[in-house]
Amino acid sequence: MSPTKSLSTPFKPNTIAIVGKYFAAGIAVSLSEIAGFLKDSGYNVVFETETAQNIAAQGYETMTPEQIGQHADAAVIVGGDGTMLGIARLLAPFNVPLIGINQGRVGFMTDIPLESVMPVLYEMLAGKVEIESRALLEATVIRNGANIFSALACNDVVVSRGATAGMVELTVEVDGRFMYKQRSDGLIVATPTGSTAYALSCGGPIIEPQLEALVIAPICAHTLSDRPIVVSARSVIEVALLERPDTQAQVTCDGAVLGALVPGGRLEVRTAVERITLLHPEGHDYYKLLRSKLHWGRGSFER
Repeated sequence: MSPTKSLSTPFKPNTIAIVGKYFAAGIAVSLSEIAGFLKDSGYNVVFETETAQNIAAQGYETMTPEQIGQHADAAVIVGGDGTMLGIARLLAPFNVPLIGINQGRVGFMTDIPLESVMPVLYEMLAGKVEIESRALLEATVIRNGANIFSALACNDVVVSRGATAGMVELTVEVDGRFMYKQRSDGLIVATPTGSTAYALSCGGPIIEPQLEALVIAPICAHTLSDRPIVVSARSVIEVALLERPDTQAQVTCDGAVLGALVPGGRLEVRTAVERITLLHPEGHDYYKLLRSKLHWGRGSFER
């Protein structure tokens, strides 16, 4: 694995990788048009291997995510937030800047509309770009003093009851200090990026991406006074499962299953050393994005 690259300013890429939600309707045409535009503009264009295979891209070099991390100066992601999350975790150790083109449903991270992609890309690649660094989470499951598995998350780390019919009983500590014991369907630890995802549906607050904070949000807690709480991004959060008959919980990172949490083990969640870099068009407005995606102010008060 190559050392993390620093992003130079002004932004002047040479090799640009394309990653797509290749099973989406019409995506092959969109990806081909974007690739052609970039190639005609003088950039060296490569496709992520699975994307190229699934849309039968011809005439372009293909690379694995690790190779993209080692050789690309930027990556254009076409799809929804799920597509962005998947590739962002893989490219995080390399700090490859990411440009998100929305061909999904909501698109908090893939924030450039597909219908305006060519003129927006032209302006961004000409240097009219805003650079944003966002935090990741590192989740580790520990049993008998040994690290069983670990992974990165852009949005959230979730402990859930999985296939268990009843609630799970969890204990939560922050920086070694007991916070509470909880009966619920699970628990979410989210980054500011993830505060507009699963945690939001559980009553959590929206946190501006640049704030150094984390959200801890219960999922359907049995006690109504168990509310979401915001803690420092420097905190280490430990979650343990209380022993009951046939007790087992599932740990996921950005929706991908990490493994099982069993009594006697614990989950540690902390801010990761790695970060991701998002590139936005000049004049990017986070609050405008929230208004658009969450339908705030629809009606006579909308500006």
